[in-house]
Amino acid sequence: MKYRLLFYTLIFMSANSAFSQKINTGWVGSFNSFTIGKKTSIHFDAQWRSDDGLRHMQTLLIRPGINYKANDRVLVTAGYAYISNRRLFTGDTDQVVTGYSPEHRIWEQLIYTHPLAKTSLAHRFRLEQRFLSKTYTKGDKLVNDGNIYSNRFRYFLRTVVPLNGQKPFIKGVFTALQNEVMFNIGNNSHVNGRSFDQNRAYLALGYRVSKEFDIEAGYMNQYVSGRNDAFTNNHVTQLALYCRF
Repeated sequence: MKYRLLFYTLIFMSANSAFSQKINTGWVGSFNSFTIGKKTSIHFDAQWRSDDGLRHMQTLLIRPGINYKANDRVLVTAGYAYISNRRLFTGDTDQVVTGYSPEHRIWEQLIYTHPLAKTSLAHRFRLEQRFLSKTYTKGDKLVNDGNIYSNRFRYFLRTVVPLNGQKPFIKGVFTALQNEVMFNIGNNSHVNGRSFDQNRAYLALGYRVSKEFDIEAGYMNQYVSGRNDAFTNNHVTQLALYCRF
């Protein structure tokens, strides 16, 4: 049932692309965990995302955190994130002004993992306290002055299916299937004016080199709700590395 839910989400989001603005981007990410104690570890992920057509860097994200393993199924994390986003405005002389605006986040999450057939399913519940830059143009320059506060809730589920049927899965080819939905909580007028923010449906093929290292490449459909009736359908090619030490 859960596999079908993820699959139908992929189909639904693709079907709606006929009524949306379409863009094509590339994302590269590294997701890491470093053990520092019996129940504690350091989380660190970094991501680079392009703009439409792979011409410029659209987003740089750096996200450290501290993990606490409550038991074999529950992992809780708290951390900070820095995000630099490329912005485009029309300046005072009607020229297009581009530049990067920072966003700072504090975030907390809980991951619950349970067995599913020959693999497992991970559920991630994340809260974000977002400090978005107040950005405007002055002449033909981009100015970042102060912050706007907003909250967001994210629910994510992911499964990795080994193609060799190995259990426990130590090495070999796998498929990864995941979906994440995001909702704005309070201060919605500061973002898109809506509770629904976006959905990310993702399918990938990967290779587990060892129990410490995975590499995967796949397709993500990112459906982003804008203000009024606007929305964007982003077709993402993603390369991801996963390290566990």
